[in-house]
Amino acid sequence: MKTKILAILVLFVSTVSANAQIDRSTIPEAGPDPVVKLGVPVKFNMPNGLKVIMVENHKLPRVSANLSIDNKPYFEGEIAGVSGMMGSLLGRGTPSITKDAFNEKVDFLGANINFYGAGGFASSLEKYFPEILALMADGIKNATFTQEEFDKEVQLTLDGLKSNEKNVTSVARRVENVLTYGRNHPYGEFTSKESVKKITLADVQSNYNTYLKPNNAILVIEGDIDIKETKKLVKSLFTDWMPGKIPAYTMPEVTTLATTEIDFINMDNAVQSEISIINTVDLTLGDTDYYAALLANKILGGGGTARLFMNLREDKGYTYGSYSNLSQSRYIGTFKATASVRNMVTDSSVVELQKEINKIRYQTVSAEELRNAKESYIGSFVMDVQKPRTVANFALNIERYNLPVNFYEGYIQNIKSVTLEEVQNAAIKYFTGDKARIIITGKGIDVLTNLEKGDYIIKYFDKEGNPTEKPAMTLPIPEGMTAETVINKYIAAIGGEEKVMAVKTTVTIANATIQGTPLVMTMKAAAPNKSSQEISVMGNTMQKTVFNGTSGYSSSRGQKKDMTAEEISKAQAESGIFKDLAYASGELLRIEPLEGKNAIVLKYKDSEVYYDMTSGLKVKEVKTAKTPDGKEVKTPTVYSDYKEVNGVKFPHAIGIKSGPMNLDFVVQEIKVNEGVSDADFK
Repeated sequence: MKTKILAILVLFVSTVSANAQIDRSTIPEAGPDPVVKLGVPVKFNMPNGLKVIMVENHKLPRVSANLSIDNKPYFEGEIAGVSGMMGSLLGRGTPSITKDAFNEKVDFLGANINFYGAGGFASSLEKYFPEILALMADGIKNATFTQEEFDKEVQLTLDGLKSNEKNVTSVARRVENVLTYGRNHPYGEFTSKESVKKITLADVQSNYNTYLKPNNAILVIEGDIDIKETKKLVKSLFTDWMPGKIPAYTMPEVTTLATTEIDFINMDNAVQSEISIINTVDLTLGDTDYYAALLANKILGGGGTARLFMNLREDKGYTYGSYSNLSQSRYIGTFKATASVRNMVTDSSVVELQKEINKIRYQTVSAEELRNAKESYIGSFVMDVQKPRTVANFALNIERYNLPVNFYEGYIQNIKSVTLEEVQNAAIKYFTGDKARIIITGKGIDVLTNLEKGDYIIKYFDKEGNPTEKPAMTLPIPEGMTAETVINKYIAAIGGEEKVMAVKTTVTIANATIQGTPLVMTMKAAAPNKSSQEISVMGNTMQKTVFNGTSGYSSSRGQKKDMTAEEISKAQAESGIFKDLAYASGELLRIEPLEGKNAIVLKYKDSEVYYDMTSGLKVKEVKTAKTPDGKEVKTPTVYSDYKEVNGVKFPHAIGIKSGPMNLDFVVQEIKVNEGVSDADFK
């Protein structure tokens, strides 16, 4: 026993002595570079042209298969979207298995199979992989396309297009592609309502029969596999997949600008501007300056510590984030710097974006910036190579781009060897800020006046990328129209003064979702000026505001704050039920195009309120508030779907935009003159 105690004491003393000898004021020397050991792929080609790459990885008892149809991009023309629709319909049944039986089997095995226009992906536990690969092969080789499933997919596609009609970001991305590549380029065409309606079941079947062929396909299998057995399995499943001749297609050349211009797309509902500065690049994976180009982009806009983010967000506060992206391609790549900014700073944001692009082109980056960028890339690379899917993607890239087998083993050293001069040369070559398109999608009436003060030519395009005229900036207010006449028309539109004044209390219950989580908003009001609003999530109150006519408070997540004297005065001046009655003393500002119609804009205190010129109904209200640091924040609320309740029309769709969040409330119930008591305002 004594011997054991002595041994422990000796060990303790030696440990303390060793620690005491460590000089913690000195930064330890960096260890050697991590050695990247990727699984050696085993390749073979099948008689039908299918290329197969197998990578053993026994870390986990899982296997994945990635099938890529490596066709050159082609132009779909009047039936744009047909390949995407074909891909969506894969996996919905074959002659040997129904759609439901297929899905049930995949679920039962705890596996995953996805199909798309250019191939498919499957993954499962190793013991189920033969069954899953058989299902995937059957779905690819023997797909059946029924009219019923086709009709469902058409309707789903049309619904998706309709929901994005007013989405500023979706419109921006679509027109960016049209202008960057050209309307007759595979990368420039887009799926539209017109093209979807022209697609037939026969077109889908023809696309499948023409382009989904093994002679242009690569199958990568990675995971806990036995090479011999897997090769046998692949041959047994894919030998009868018949090859075919893929139609030849020559992509049109993409024209570049001689000088930078602004291409503007007007969206009357835009509360912020989508800015993209774009130029095409000839950059392919494996090019001699590929690594320098990656690092140049990383320093400029590759994350939350990059120059664009630090300037436009951290310093200026123009946006929630500004980034850049450099995409390589065997055909044509792009450089793109982006930001979504408040309308009022659109012109300033363009100046700052261009300033940063030009700065990295004409001034050498600092040694510290380059070192940080290298460390970030190397760290991400080392983490990524631990993932089986990454190894499979690397093997696919090596095959597609005809790269050396050890291409990725030299990745870290190639990153580390990039010099400051090489970064600047890459920036000059690939970030052509002096010959770029500055594509802005936003609200012309708010941003064009300041944009026109700049040095760039401005061209105008519609939501589908067609050249158009400059949008109307404003219309004259008709003679005799006043704030009072606008409000009188609104009162008449919702039911008339007699019925409106008969409403003494209201209860409104509306639902919305945020990131899949359901919200419930309950609003109660009583004449003359009592109100309460509560927002709850899954039964828990998250936010509540109450005013009883003389005092009030707001609470959020348990924190209660009493109304200030200024807030009380403002609440007392407004009607609890129909606050628009107070707006009769407001000021008419302008007539503005809104969603294809004209709206009269009325200013009352910190709000701009929009009333439809034809119907008289309120369609929008924008409140302006100041943050503690003095910046203005605008919160728009959109009203639609008016329905009668007790003879008075109330909006049953209420859309609120707060920062990056969109809350689309759908009113479930409105009660008039019932369900409200004084206790609701305590």
